[in-house]
Amino acid sequence: MMNGSNGSQGYHVNGKQVQSVIPSIQNNGPRHRPLTLMRRCRGMLCLVIMPLTAFMMMVYLSPVTTFLIRLFSVHYSRKSTCFLFGMWLAMWPFLFEKINKTKFVFSGETVPPKERVLLFANHRTEVDWMYLWDLALRKGRLQCIKYILKKSLMKLPIFNWAFHIIEFIPVERKWEVDEPLIRSRLSELKNPKDPLWLAVFPEGTDYTEKKCIKSQEYAKEHGLPILNNVLLPKTKGFHCCLQELRDSMDSVCDITIAYKHRPPTFMDNVYGIDPSEVHIHVKVIQVSDIPTSEDEVADWLIERFKLKDKLLSDFSALGHFPNEGTEDDLSTLKCIANFVAVISTTTVLTYLTLFSSVWFKIFVAFSSAFLTFATLYSIHLPQLICSPEAGTHDKKS
Repeated sequence: MMNGSNGSQGYHVNGKQVQSVIPSIQNNGPRHRPLTLMRRCRGMLCLVIMPLTAFMMMVYLSPVTTFLIRLFSVHYSRKSTCFLFGMWLAMWPFLFEKINKTKFVFSGETVPPKERVLLFANHRTEVDWMYLWDLALRKGRLQCIKYILKKSLMKLPIFNWAFHIIEFIPVERKWEVDEPLIRSRLSELKNPKDPLWLAVFPEGTDYTEKKCIKSQEYAKEHGLPILNNVLLPKTKGFHCCLQELRDSMDSVCDITIAYKHRPPTFMDNVYGIDPSEVHIHVKVIQVSDIPTSEDEVADWLIERFKLKDKLLSDFSALGHFPNEGTEDDLSTLKCIANFVAVISTTTVLTYLTLFSSVWFKIFVAFSSAFLTFATLYSIHLPQLICSPEAGTHDKKS
């Protein structure tokens, strides 16, 4: 854990002493709220509700959307699967903003609605990726957000099914292994008729003081910018995404995330004790403004992270990003309506599974086996009825 105060720390590169500044943005101050017994109980309830709702919706509904509908249309299979996924996913922003009362402050530029977007963000904590859901929900794109994520997350029970059927891209962080997989999976996401928000974290891992020092050592040895608030980005994956999707993407969004006053963990969100505020700064970049060659893209991305580093230093000093107030608050009524719909559906399906005909139990068993098999062997069924290419390369109006 970081000590949080402004100061310098030395390390050696090729026998020379180099100073690195650990800024105050890394402050691990007191928790926003105390961890009371009530919050512990509420957290445990949350850890029951979220997996249970995911499990019931997937075992009963995903075989229809990912198997039956996919036989006729990959496009409508994705659309129906993502609709169900979006309903479940919307419970997290409801938890963050309406139950935990975490304040979300959006700044910079406004993401245009209904666009296919490639997003890249800094990776301050283990839960940065979850806060992108709050932005996506506001733009009507929560159901179509996808991530490139580390393969170890595919071992999470139940959630690994969701990662697979929503077509997240798992990587081992070994480029010679990951490149063909990424290119293959991205080639399936080029249809401009399919909504897409693809989120990547070019740093490749979440920020820690130890990782920052190691990144600074590498930067010093290779004549690259020494960054204090972010790690040097890994550029090959970003270039690959940009290269594969350039012709079907509308824009690229540079997302910078910061916290007051303490970076949160997953359990902090579950218990509702942190964070007090999440600040998300958005810079919208036209694809045509980004270079095409790999070396130029690498230089461009490093320059963007250099600007991120400055933006986070200013946030540390001022307590906010420039041009705040670019997004409205979530509708409490819509959040509650979605929550009631998901909980009601889960309640009915749970009752049918436990107390109704044995055939429901058999269906759940076979569905679970199907999802496990498909996830384990990364199987996405092809479109068999009608032409799978029909409309694939239609231009948007």
